[in-house]
Amino acid sequence: QVQVVESGGGLVQAGGSLRLSCAASGRTVSSYAMGWFRQAPGKEREFVAAVTWSGSSTYYADSVKGRFTISRDNAKNTVYLQMNSLKPEDTALYYCACERRRGGAPGATVSAYDYWGQGTQVTVSS
Repeated sequence: QVQVVESGGGLVQAGGSLRLSCAASGRTVSSYAMGWFRQAPGKEREFVAAVTWSGSSTYYADSVKGRFTISRDNAKNTVYLQMNSLKPEDTALYYCACERRRGGAPGATVSAYDYWGQGTQVTVSS
C-alpha cells in the first residue's frame, strides 16, 4: 500500500508564491513518476505537472508552464511543486499522485496514476 500526503497549501494574494510538498511511502516510489493534479469546484480534475522517477524530465500543463516548477528528492521520497506568479484561476484542491507504471514517462491523465493523496487547498485572492 502506498501513502501519499500533500502539504503546503494556503491562502495567497495574486502574484504570490507557494511551495507544495508531497511525501510518499509504502512503495519504492523513487522508481515511479509522480504527478500533481488540481480540481476546482464544479470542474474535473486536471493535470498540472509531472516528473520522471529520476527527476531528469518534467512535464507541465500549458496553463502553468513558466510559473510552476516540479522537482523531487528521492532520498526523502518527496516531490515538490513550486508555484510562482499565482493567479486566482489557480485556486483549487491540489493532489499528488504516484504513476501506475514503474519507470517510463509519466502520463497526463487521472487514469495513469493509482495512488492519490487527500489534497491540499490553494486559494489565490485577487
